[in-house]
Amino acid sequence: MDKKLDPSRDDLPLVANTSHILVKHYVLDLDVDFESQVIEGTIVLFLESGNRFKKRSSSTEVACPSESNEACKFRMPEPCQIPVTNTKTFSSKIGYNDFVICGKGEKDTSGKDGNHDNQEQASGISSSKYCCDTGNHGSEEFLLVLDCCDLSVLKVEEVDVAAVPGIEKFTRSPKLRNQIVHELMALPADRWREQLDYYARCSQAPGCGELLFDTDTWSLQIRKTGAQTATDFPHAIRIQYRTKPQGRSVTWTSDQSGRPCVYTVGSPINNRALFPCQEPPVAMSTWQATVRAAASFVVLMSGENSAKPTQLQEDYSSWHYYVTMPMPASTFTIAVGSWTEMKPEICSSNDVATERSFSPSEADFRYIGVCGHMEYPCRFQKASATTQKIIPHRVFAPACLKGACQETLLPLIPPCLSAAHSVLGTHPFSRLDILIVPANFSSLGMARSLIYLEWYDLKTSSFCIPHIVFLSQSTLTGMSQLCGTRLCHEIAHAWFGLAIGARDWTEEWLSEGFATHLEDVFWAKAQQQLAPHEAREQQELRACLRWRRLQDEVQNSPEEMQVLRPNKEKTGHVSDSGSSVIRHGLNPEKVFMQVHYLKGYFLLRFLAKRLGEDTYFSFLRKFVHTFHGQLILSQDFLQMLLENIPEEKRPELSVGNIFRDWLESSGIPQPLQRERQALAECGLAQQVSAEVAKWVRVNRRPRKRKRKDREEVFEKVRHRWCELIVKHKYTKAYRDVERFLQEDQAMGIYLYGELMLSEDPRQQHLARRCFELSREQMDKSSAEVVAEMLF
Repeated sequence: MDKKLDPSRDDLPLVANTSHILVKHYVLDLDVDFESQVIEGTIVLFLESGNRFKKRSSSTEVACPSESNEACKFRMPEPCQIPVTNTKTFSSKIGYNDFVICGKGEKDTSGKDGNHDNQEQASGISSSKYCCDTGNHGSEEFLLVLDCCDLSVLKVEEVDVAAVPGIEKFTRSPKLRNQIVHELMALPADRWREQLDYYARCSQAPGCGELLFDTDTWSLQIRKTGAQTATDFPHAIRIQYRTKPQGRSVTWTSDQSGRPCVYTVGSPINNRALFPCQEPPVAMSTWQATVRAAASFVVLMSGENSAKPTQLQEDYSSWHYYVTMPMPASTFTIAVGSWTEMKPEICSSNDVATERSFSPSEADFRYIGVCGHMEYPCRFQKASATTQKIIPHRVFAPACLKGACQETLLPLIPPCLSAAHSVLGTHPFSRLDILIVPANFSSLGMARSLIYLEWYDLKTSSFCIPHIVFLSQSTLTGMSQLCGTRLCHEIAHAWFGLAIGARDWTEEWLSEGFATHLEDVFWAKAQQQLAPHEAREQQELRACLRWRRLQDEVQNSPEEMQVLRPNKEKTGHVSDSGSSVIRHGLNPEKVFMQVHYLKGYFLLRFLAKRLGEDTYFSFLRKFVHTFHGQLILSQDFLQMLLENIPEEKRPELSVGNIFRDWLESSGIPQPLQRERQALAECGLAQQVSAEVAKWVRVNRRPRKRKRKDREEVFEKVRHRWCELIVKHKYTKAYRDVERFLQEDQAMGIYLYGELMLSEDPRQQHLARRCFELSREQMDKSSAEVVAEMLF
């Protein structure tokens, strides 16, 4: 798979051979160095093979990940001495100097392809002597293929888990390493603490033989001499590696206070530039991680525990997180910075009132059988979790944003969490951290050449991973509407996108469509002062705005990128090895498209109306209970839904028709067009139209205007204010546009387009100057899109 891909049009390859062997648990042990902008250390992979991985006929072969017919070349890493730490559990007792990383401080010898280049250290193994294969076959050796990019891999070795003291307590075969790993992974869910402890002990066991490895643009390939099948391949391996400052899964930048920070959000290439892993969603795994950084930094991570720092020598701290619910590796994230935990100064009577519970009927949340997912300590089986309306939560941000967090964000969290519980039931995750991320946070985009901006209905200015929500600082400005809806959107992802994931990542609507639909429902309940008719009108107004957005989107984007199920009947299919591709995954323009949000949202509204709101949400709770902890395809949801719709309410409604009309066609679905044409404008939308018409008339009258405090206006409605500055060429306020483009880099992307479309030389110069000041800190995809606009 070492072909050169065109990032403007090609797909993202997922090359891991998950059909043969699966990573079931990762143990990461990492150091964060802000001076060199590198994360380095080790990752231990615990692997599992099964019946479907047994030796196949030698006539059935799977090609090497490289698409050429040449045999794979392997090399041994540079000889390297790593002090072996003792085999005790990860703990605060482990000192910083106990983890000496091979090659630390040495010059990076990476090649142009972004991977470790040690060809000069090649072991002399003949490429013609060893023919590699990702599967199981007669005389050739098994090849483990991991997704990997922009990493320097220094060493790969088998781990001697049999050397761990006490390991014989739970295994019948204390001398067979693979059997030890198998029995460790097979421990029942109620022994998860013991399991994590032994994973940690095993991860620090000494090595027992280096493994041959090679890297290309998209993968790390590992084999052991003599291991011909996945069953024979070592089931516990340790990889020593370091990230690269420009690695596409890791963002090094400064926060709003000017302090250095680093965070990961999966990025367009997911986490393969953070650690070698199996990226296909079917590779569901658990993990635990120990991360060390200077004591002045806070380490946040997708983990079930609210970690506290352990002080180490030399002004370093260690943080430890773990996850017991299997999830795709792409959901792992880390954020390290000088964050301050924000807490309410005083708990007022109003704050207490917001924590009142919403009480759905007991029948909606009654126990529904045994969970259908693989075994893990599931919250849906715990009575205390099913009634927990507000899960523990923390807010982190740079100290300079303390006031905005306390005023806007903190009061919203309890009612939004409680509202979500009232709609869907048990929170899938035990806790929540919310982080206000730096200005270059890129998970927000606008359709190209978008002339108008409903600033309160953006695609997203936030990002959700297990146990963490990343929010843009822009959500803190203005009234609570923007912050509340963004928060509700990300809370919804705990159910749709995380607890229930898409088995094929091209079906993004299963995550974003649901979250967009549910954000309105959650937010309506969170606003306790709203009467039912007011909530409905508010939702109809937002539907009107999204309708306009969808129309603009389909007019200004390629047809092939408007399809929600682009693989059609091949959706969910993978190659014999388990590898696959993500359609348009390397196209930077895709990051800024909203079709899967909007068409998915309108499809769910359409289905809810057919079923009836009460019946629909009762079904949704049943669906969550049935499929949590699992991966799904569109038909899983649609088939179960249609079974709950009475025959008289579903004429011409079938899975096939929904695929044809909504998911497998570009443009606006015909049922949606007919619905919008027949729909009268809601009362709230009429009020908005009347208000706009009034101000248009007022602005046409010649009059003297009193100078107002522009700073106050800028802080409250800065998105719309900047758009008006550009539209009317109000040169006196260009400094406000400069501030916006640098402080809200992601949200400002659409403004670059407006500045260039104006064809005004001064505005175009302003756009190029701001871009030059910001481009080094911008997300790569955002920078590519802006550069295309400007040059």
